[in-house]
Amino acid sequence: MDFQPTRPLQASSVLPSSNRSPESSYWRKFQSPVFVKEFAPITSIHFVPPTPSFSNQYNPEREDPSATAIGSSSNVAGPSSSQVASASARQKFAVTTGTRVQIYSMRTNRMIKNISRFQDVARSANLRADGKLLVAGDDSGLIQVFDVNSRAILRTLKGHSFPVHLTRFSPNSTQIMSASDDRTVGLWDLPEQKRLRRFDNHTDYVRSGVVSSDNPSLLLSGSYDGTVRLWDSRMEENHGEAMVMQHGAPVEDVLIYPTGGGGVALSAGGPVLKVWDLMMGGRCMNSVSNHQKTITSLALSTNSGADYTADGAGGMRVLSGGLDHLVKVYDPTKDYKTTHTMRYPAPILCLAVSPDESHIAAGMADGTLCIRKRDIKSQERERRERERSAMSAGAYEYFLGGGGGAADSNEAGSRKASHQPHASWAKQSQDDFRVESVRKVKLKAYDKMLKSFRYRDALDAALIKGTPPSVTFALLVELIHRSAKGGADGLRRAVAGRDDVTLEPLLRFLLRHSGNPAFIDIVCDTMNVIVDTYATVLGQSPLVDDLFGRIWAKTSEELRFQRDLMQVRGSLEMILARSALGASI
Repeated sequence: MDFQPTRPLQASSVLPSSNRSPESSYWRKFQSPVFVKEFAPITSIHFVPPTPSFSNQYNPEREDPSATAIGSSSNVAGPSSSQVASASARQKFAVTTGTRVQIYSMRTNRMIKNISRFQDVARSANLRADGKLLVAGDDSGLIQVFDVNSRAILRTLKGHSFPVHLTRFSPNSTQIMSASDDRTVGLWDLPEQKRLRRFDNHTDYVRSGVVSSDNPSLLLSGSYDGTVRLWDSRMEENHGEAMVMQHGAPVEDVLIYPTGGGGVALSAGGPVLKVWDLMMGGRCMNSVSNHQKTITSLALSTNSGADYTADGAGGMRVLSGGLDHLVKVYDPTKDYKTTHTMRYPAPILCLAVSPDESHIAAGMADGTLCIRKRDIKSQERERRERERSAMSAGAYEYFLGGGGGAADSNEAGSRKASHQPHASWAKQSQDDFRVESVRKVKLKAYDKMLKSFRYRDALDAALIKGTPPSVTFALLVELIHRSAKGGADGLRRAVAGRDDVTLEPLLRFLLRHSGNPAFIDIVCDTMNVIVDTYATVLGQSPLVDDLFGRIWAKTSEELRFQRDLMQVRGSLEMILARSALGASI
């Protein structure tokens, strides 16, 4: 018969489990946090976003002729197909704190640029998809566009009369969204330096907003008036307002899913996260409240890798940070169940996840910037690069058929030359069928020794530090069962032939768990075998004698405790029987 690996023995719930869920294991890979202390609260963090499909759809006739005197005209008007962000340009993120914006490197987690040309407190710095331009507002009401490399001011947009708390580049790269405490949302044209639309249906401060990555004409904003409003820049009626959703508390942050035509939106206000179905007129799909204090920031992990499927695609996760020092991770496929929690030393004001899922950055109210990083394997990095290249080139058949075109044929040839097969380079026909590969189970050290009947070595391997107690006791039970006619020959062979040094780990293990009711029977059976085996030499080692005495004392105390419990149980049974008898009479 086939050998079965030793399974952990089920014990009481107080024993810690050594196994973690794939979800928890994934988020724990973001380790070795780096803490950077600033002199003001961190109010915004933004990574260079992935290149949108609208980056090539700009009109060259709209480029500003005067831009050549300030900077590159192509940089200001919009990135062309040859100006997609390079690998080095994507490896940075912007942090807004006090009266300055700092650019950090994702490779070194250190500041590489410092932009401090603001008249007042800076707000919501946002990087464009090519990584060359940055837009930020301030408390004076100005919107400024900077060249990231030279830190020069390329554009200054005026129109808000109160602090501008939100600035966002539109996916088409020629427009900017802004939101202000003057209760308005603006849509600006960057080359012409003018405001295209002004949305003013909010009745309180507007502190959050986002432009749909699927449709640049759709803007979502959240206000302290407790509403989330969807704006359409193509509409003239109702001042461009397409939809109103009642959150019920001052809205701190909003998001739109980057997939599905922008059909799902999120809003955070108070301790509540709400999910809205925009395709159904703004119907509330879900409402989650897992924070004790106000949720201040939302972030999306679009391809987290927390539950990789067979083809290597990860799942979407929603992250929320709040004033209760916690970051919660939600799984949309499980009705937004909280799957992981991260704790920080101070209230969280902003949160961001890098597009390549390698960094999680959080800004706190005490001016602390926390950067968590995980190592990305080369296989995952190559897969993400192929997906990014396919999306930029419009090669959607890559995702339908597992790759196609000249690029895939070149990669297939190089992989064939290096003798590294991959499933995505094979075309599946109608008559093909897949043969599931069966991986051989890798046995633990104690399982290998148990399989070869090395009982003593198997017991020593199960006593190594880090082995769950349930596994060690399961091994002891297996040794007892490997005996003839109900004896304990297997266990006797495992404990025999030891001196005081090699017997000590076993005795200390039994002493540690002799008070656990789940294992007390196995402890007693093992101690009986040890006493029978070493009865003739007891009293010759002070160390062994001391351990025997401590085990005897602890076992006697447990027996006394059980005896008292039996007396209490008998008394309760008499009282209950008397009550039942009186009720029947």
